[in-house]
Amino acid sequence: MSENTLSSQDRKHLDDLYEYIQEQYRFFVGYPCRGDLDYSELFRFMHYPINNVGDPFVPSTYRVHTRQIECEVVRWFARLTHAPEDNYWGYVTNGGTEGNMYGLFLARELLPEGMVYYSQDTHYSVSKNLRVLKMQNIMIKSQANGEIDYEDLYETIRIHRDVPPIIFATVGTTMTEAIDDIGRIRRMLEDLAIPNSYIHCDAALCGMTLPFIDGAPVYDFRAGIDSISISGHKFIGSPVPCGMVLAKKRNVERIARSIEYVGTLDTTLTGSRNGITPLFLWYAIRKTGTEGFKRLVRECFELADYAIAKFREIGLDAWRNKYAMTVVFPKPPESVLAKWGIAVQGDIAHIIVLPNIKAGQIDELVADIHAAMTD
Repeated sequence: MSENTLSSQDRKHLDDLYEYIQEQYRFFVGYPCRGDLDYSELFRFMHYPINNVGDPFVPSTYRVHTRQIECEVVRWFARLTHAPEDNYWGYVTNGGTEGNMYGLFLARELLPEGMVYYSQDTHYSVSKNLRVLKMQNIMIKSQANGEIDYEDLYETIRIHRDVPPIIFATVGTTMTEAIDDIGRIRRMLEDLAIPNSYIHCDAALCGMTLPFIDGAPVYDFRAGIDSISISGHKFIGSPVPCGMVLAKKRNVERIARSIEYVGTLDTTLTGSRNGITPLFLWYAIRKTGTEGFKRLVRECFELADYAIAKFREIGLDAWRNKYAMTVVFPKPPESVLAKWGIAVQGDIAHIIVLPNIKAGQIDELVADIHAAMTD
């Protein structure tokens, strides 16, 4: 056997794994990861060690890169989030956790004595990021729908008003896709006469849906945020986890360092960075376009309402927050969880109606739950 050829046993191992993933994906309805896009046109780029090391806007001596594509993606997201035209910066991350850590890192460098406030419904990685960065923090209560409790937040900031507040706002919580009201939080800081503050927005899923909904809440730079993280593998869809972080350029310049070895600025969290994921995002954005994303969001909401109606037909109290495509319902029996990729927390569960979810999957899931309930 040639050293460049897999054995028949190894090939079978890969084939079995592929079949397993195909089967699991058919029942993959509880997690916000879209996988129905065809990126085969980009596979030719996989032959090369594409590395976007360092700042995407600064040239590097490492020339096998996709920096131009990455910058185009950053500019597209900057327009989407109404970033200040002459004062924004960003890069493609490996996911929401890195984007959120970057926002917190900037906040810590600007306000080293700051106190981070975040709700009990924020993503699980936030508390980990805070431990890594060694930032003092206070968890705020959440409301029943997953949104932050504004009264608790106001009173807690008031008690600690001598410490600069760093607000970690969630625009689309993990379990219920609840949206923290950035404008209300900003008015709260003004009412308390807080001179220095920082607001980071975790808009992992909703950052790619709210911009395409008429009358949606203002959550972006127009609302007074300082940085934002949006996932790329969720609503856009990517076979590799990725995301986007945007921040005010003048804040990023505070932490920039020049690195002679690669001939560029060190402004990101990671050194070597994935040069393939910017291609995926660029390709999907160019193929779909603004009108395409509007249509997809509308179709997802329609299917989410269909799912709620089907759940209620079998007596389950299903619901969704306004502007959310996450459908929440009582935790189903274990036999259903063994088959379906459903996210659960306590006594609730959810499905996320992304563009790859079909009505037939919802019908099958509801039928399985009903059968398990009546056994």
